[in-house]
Amino acid sequence: MVSFDTIRSTGDAEVDVGIRIYALAARLFPICRSITGDGVRETLQILGQQIDLTQYEVPTGTPVLDWTVPQEWNIRDAYIKNPSGEKVLDLAENNLHVLGYSIPVQKTMPLGELKSHIHTLPEQPSLIPYRTSYYNEQWGFCMAHDDFAQLEDGNYEVFIDTEKRDGHLSYGEYVHKGQTDRDVLLSAHICHPSLANDNCSGLALLACLAKALRTRKTRYNYRFLFAPGTIGALTWLAGNEHKVSRIDHGLIVSCVGDGGGPNYKRSRRGNSVIDQVMEYVLSVDERHGTISEFSPYGYDERQYCSPGFNLPVGLFQRSAFGTFPEYHTSADNLDFISPEHLASSYRMIMEAIDILEMNWTPLNLFPKGEPQLGRRGLYSALGGDKSAGETAMGYLWVLNLADGNHTLLDITRRSGMSFRDIARAAQLLLANGLLADISEQPPQAGETSISGHT
Repeated sequence: MVSFDTIRSTGDAEVDVGIRIYALAARLFPICRSITGDGVRETLQILGQQIDLTQYEVPTGTPVLDWTVPQEWNIRDAYIKNPSGEKVLDLAENNLHVLGYSIPVQKTMPLGELKSHIHTLPEQPSLIPYRTSYYNEQWGFCMAHDDFAQLEDGNYEVFIDTEKRDGHLSYGEYVHKGQTDRDVLLSAHICHPSLANDNCSGLALLACLAKALRTRKTRYNYRFLFAPGTIGALTWLAGNEHKVSRIDHGLIVSCVGDGGGPNYKRSRRGNSVIDQVMEYVLSVDERHGTISEFSPYGYDERQYCSPGFNLPVGLFQRSAFGTFPEYHTSADNLDFISPEHLASSYRMIMEAIDILEMNWTPLNLFPKGEPQLGRRGLYSALGGDKSAGETAMGYLWVLNLADGNHTLLDITRRSGMSFRDIARAAQLLLANGLLADISEQPPQAGETSISGHT
């Protein structure tokens, strides 16, 4: 497991952020979560210690679009005892040992009958798989195939102490208020038990990000949603259809703590602003990110991007789901994620937020030829200054493309310069009366990036 003290000795401020995210993920990791139940509430309670989280409880049986909120599920204990009375499987050792949403069972049965209720991974024989049965009445266990192969013939005592009852589906929401009524949605699924990358990493990162935004002035509202996968997103959409039209940009965040990727899956729209922003963010600083086209298979982006909503919501990950050997196994533990990679993921999302905040549409007020920049003090008096030359190129690119049809991000992508340099050039041109802002939410002259990362 990662040593915080060793990492802290590097003095890297970014790794410091990663350490805080990792520490929160480590607190969430032992909790036995599912799509409903006390594990979800305990997780929300811990997240609520970081931010002013509002917890919602939606009753069993509530219609949510084409679905219905299921019965609440809780688990207290589970084990298998061999013919000698020794525990060969114990929930207390790993939350993945029991099939998610398993019905209760207490009986003695021969090994041959028991085997049909045990899930393993023969191709990864040392790992415990993660399996669920949310909407089918089944009972079952999950164990390492190596341990399964060593079970001897005889009668086994099996015990699963679970309860399904009418209760509630729980989810949490935190809204950072901006200066407008437009929203950015940031969502992470909360339903997986003891899987560090998928998705303790996403939950912890978004909580720390929300905490960092609290003291910052933003134009957008930032809506942080912590909800069970699929049914949680559907429940939120069903109860908040009147708010959906306010969402201008969105990201689903999962698997952000490992060393793979980074990866981004586009929204259904394919070329929304968030798609352009993430493509840019993943291209800078030799990140060599991978951009994938939208697919209706994945995480909750497929709910927000369903045709009836068609929201501009993409999926951000390090290693893409289903592509790394640790995915949905006991190997997705706290050794698989690191503060370094969590910090890098945090930085990328914060950069995306900076761009969303600072992106606007300029209009050149002197479009015939180039305006004289020198008499306005916008050219350095010293020739040969490399940085001055780059600044001048920023002016020229902005002025040339400021025809009312290009945003600063458009100009960045066309010019090959950094967004930060283009944004700075545009702000100086705006302050000197050479540009007008024709976007709906103009920044004030002199505004700077909220984090300085871009």
